[in-house]
Amino acid sequence: MARGGKRKGAGRPKGTGKFGEPTKAIRLPISMIDRIMQYIAQKGLILPIYTTQTRPAALSQAEDTQPETLDFIEYLIKKSPSAFFVKMTDDSMTGAGIMPNDILLLERNSEPTHEDIVLAVVDGEFTVKRLVRKPNRIELKPENSKYQPTKINDESELKVWGVVKHAIHQL
Repeated sequence: MARGGKRKGAGRPKGTGKFGEPTKAIRLPISMIDRIMQYIAQKGLILPIYTTQTRPAALSQAEDTQPETLDFIEYLIKKSPSAFFVKMTDDSMTGAGIMPNDILLLERNSEPTHEDIVLAVVDGEFTVKRLVRKPNRIELKPENSKYQPTKINDESELKVWGVVKHAIHQL
């Protein structure tokens, strides 16, 4: 009698397990197992999104309608392996809706264009500002009248680390 290896008819038929689809065995860091299992149990970060304006009196009607869903990670990151977060530390971009302590989601691989909000390093100092391309120079413009634009000249060293795609803040 053969022992070990694949045997005809052995094991659970594909798609009949807990998840209703084929699965694959993978190796995970022990420290991540609880987090990953929670993610799987919640089916990712897919949350209901209601497309109608909801008023308190209409809550019971909204509960009766089937909501659309939104995959939060897919919506924010769009499968970009170059995405990263930065915490805003000052009030220089409040006019753009970015407040101190907001969490900014940036994409490193996005090519910055005129008027994008970027995380830049100017002469060794990090800053989040609006990139303004003028005919013969570049400026990093704050969105708060308390601050002056940073003019980039030939002696300045400018590196753009990423383009701001989302700002997340608590109310």
